[in-house]
This record gives sequence, structure tokens and C-alpha cells, in this order.
Amino acid sequence: MKKIIILLAVTILGGVGWALGAHIGVGTAWFFSSVGSLIGVYIGWRIGQAYLG
Repeated sequence: MKKIIILLAVTILGGVGWALGAHIGVGTAWFFSSVGSLIGVYIGWRIGQAYLG
């Protein structure tokens, strides 16, 4: 279950990062998506630890 939460957080925050960076260019979108995905891993892991033990 923790892996599913992490996957969802990575997907959502990666997409948000891409949408924010796409206004500037593809390279920036890729960078923001990568950063959003890394943040998604951390947030998903923290949610999994807090609610699933």
C-alpha cells in the first residue's frame, strides 16, 4: 500500500511540475517534473509512514 501512495504522489506532483514548467519551455518542464517527482517520493513516503506504520 505504501508503494501505491508513493506512486500516486510522484505522478501527481510530477504532473504539476510539468504543467508549471511547460509555460517556459520543455527543458524547464522536465526539470520541474523531476523536482516534483522527488518531492512526491518524500511526501508519499511520509504519508505512508504516518498512516500505515
